[in-house]
Amino acid sequence: MTERVRVGLVGVGVIAGTHLAVLAERPDVELEFTVDPRSVTPVAFRGSAPHHYGHLATALDEHQPDLLVLATPTETHAELTELALLRSTARVLVEKPLVHDRAALGALRALDGRADVRGRVFTAHHFAFSPEVDWAAELIAANPDWGPVTAITSAFYDPYVLRSEAAFASYVSSWTDSGVNQLSMLTRFVELTELTGLSQTDGGASAWCTVGFRSRGEAGTARLRSSWLTGSSSKESSLVLGRSGVEIWIDHTAMTGFAAREGELLATFGTDGRTGRKVAHYRPLYAGLLAGRPDPVLGFDAAATITAIHHSVPGAR
Repeated sequence: MTERVRVGLVGVGVIAGTHLAVLAERPDVELEFTVDPRSVTPVAFRGSAPHHYGHLATALDEHQPDLLVLATPTETHAELTELALLRSTARVLVEKPLVHDRAALGALRALDGRADVRGRVFTAHHFAFSPEVDWAAELIAANPDWGPVTAITSAFYDPYVLRSEAAFASYVSSWTDSGVNQLSMLTRFVELTELTGLSQTDGGASAWCTVGFRSRGEAGTARLRSSWLTGSSSKESSLVLGRSGVEIWIDHTAMTGFAAREGELLATFGTDGRTGRKVAHYRPLYAGLLAGRPDPVLGFDAAATITAIHHSVPGAR
C-alpha cells in the first residue's frame, strides 16, 4: 500500500454507505472513483464527488487503485474479483460472502499463478470484528484453564418477513444471508470442520443447522438458527466451555456480553452506545487491512473454508 491509499468503490447500494463512512474517517484514504451500472445519485466523499463509471473495466483504464472494494450483489463477486486481479495490482476487499457457490470459488482458485489470489483477495467478514466478539475471544484466550469450547448456540433474526419477495431477491435465504455471518464469527473461537446438518423451512426464510468444530484438540458442535420471521432484529450467541462450567453470552445486536459459572458472574462487556453497530464492525476491519496486517478471517483461506461449509450438503462425500 502507498502512504495515501487510493480506493475504488464498486457498487453504491446500502452497504456501501458503511464503507464510505469508515473510509471517510481515515486521513490516509482517498476515494478515487465509484462504479455502478445503475443510474445512481453521485456519491459525496468529504464534500466532493469522485469520478463515477458504469463499468469496472472502464474505471481501471483510467485509474490505478491500491484497494478495490466490491459491494455488489453476491453473484457478481467472482467475475468482478477476477477482473480486478487481472486488470490491476490492487488488493480486493469483497463484501461477504466471497462467492455465490463452490464452482465460483474454484474459478478464483484457478487464477493462482496468473495473480496472487491469496495475497490480494480479502472478504469483509465484518461480524468477526464486532466489539463483543473481540471481547469474548480475548477473554477465552486469557483463561486457558477454562478449557476448550465444547458447544455453541447462535440465533440470528432479521425482520425481513416484512419485505416479502424483496427479501428473497436481495438476500436469497436466511441461511445464505445470516449463515456466512455466523460461520465467520465462529472462526474467532474455534476451527470449523464440517456442516453436519441443515434444514431450511418457511420457503427459505428460516434455517437450522449444525456444524462440527474443534477447540484445543476437542470436538464440539455449533447449533445455528436463523430466521426472518420476527418483528425486530435480534442476534445472540452462547459459548459453553463444558470442562470448567463457564458459559459466555454475547448479544450482537446490543454489542454486550457476560461470562458466568453457575451463580458467579466472571466478566462483563458493554459499549458507550455512541457508535453504530456496522461502523463498529468495519473500523477494525479496515484498520488491519490498510495497515498491512489483515486478520486471517479476512483472508482467502478463511473464505474458502467458510464457503465450503456454507455450500456443502450434509453427509455428502
